[in-house]
Amino acid sequence: MKKTDLQYEFPNDLIALTPAHPSRILLNIHERSPKEISKNDLFDLFQPGDLLVVNETKVIPSRLRSNCGLEFLFIKPTDQNTWRVLFPAKTHSLGDTFDFPEGLQAELVQKGLPQTVKLTKNLDLDYFDRHGLINLPPYILSERKDAKYLEEDKDWYQTAWAKDAGSVAAPTASLHFSNEDLEVLKQKGIKVQKVLLHVGLGTFFPLRTENLEDHDMHFEFVDVPTAVMNQVSETRKQGKRVWALGTTVVRALESVAANKIPLSSSGDHYQGETNLFIYPPYEFQVVNGLLTNFHQPESTLLALVCAFFGTKEVKAAYAYAIEKRFRLFSYGDLSAWIK
Repeated sequence: MKKTDLQYEFPNDLIALTPAHPSRILLNIHERSPKEISKNDLFDLFQPGDLLVVNETKVIPSRLRSNCGLEFLFIKPTDQNTWRVLFPAKTHSLGDTFDFPEGLQAELVQKGLPQTVKLTKNLDLDYFDRHGLINLPPYILSERKDAKYLEEDKDWYQTAWAKDAGSVAAPTASLHFSNEDLEVLKQKGIKVQKVLLHVGLGTFFPLRTENLEDHDMHFEFVDVPTAVMNQVSETRKQGKRVWALGTTVVRALESVAANKIPLSSSGDHYQGETNLFIYPPYEFQVVNGLLTNFHQPESTLLALVCAFFGTKEVKAAYAYAIEKRFRLFSYGDLSAWIK
């Protein structure tokens, strides 16, 4: 498959700059035309015995502004006081230092994409909470012009059940739902389970190779209880659907099924990092219902949806969504895909 197979055109005014409640939902079922439905209609598609899996990762406000105004995205530590970061480093040299609040200083020790900095003291979650900005996608920041960051983003860009801090971006399909919604589904006889996948830098990186098989997929940390995989197996044996709330859940579950994630020593979790890249053709072993946002052209996330539902069908559904002016991307509307 070629990168250009994942191209489509859209007007910039469809990029959602804030969330909408209720959001619109586009339903896609094979051999049927795309159709807009309500949340109640969506819930009626779930059948007793179905399994819905959600991601309980929590977004860290890990974008820090230096005292000179440069913004650094702190991605993850690689060693004691050493971090992978992303910032406009083109005009800077190794050894350059940058000052941050509370006397924190960072020295550039490695260039590239991302870069590496050495810090003068340890960074913890409290520091990010005090001084960090939510790392909104570049297309939102660009379209917002001068008012790039809003105080409300810290709530808007966090799921209702966020628990374990570690993501640089939100699993955005979950932003459409509340804990009360999960309870409604449980009352209907739907099983709800949680897994963990920390969303990494690759979410913001477009495909860089023309042939998808040449793309170097990023790693993301995954933790899936064995009890969840046991319930997956039981659900599928009973002929019921396994629904993934978002592409991160798909990647977590399918990574375990593809033996990408080792079993922990305790035997009760699959835990490790995955670089599974899902693109057409791909044989899904777990998921047969997908709820996700509309994704950017030439992205790994769009490739995953195309693998799930078919490239021709997805592009037709996206064309319909754009014609009907659905709101796009992280703060945008929801799409439902059923095999």
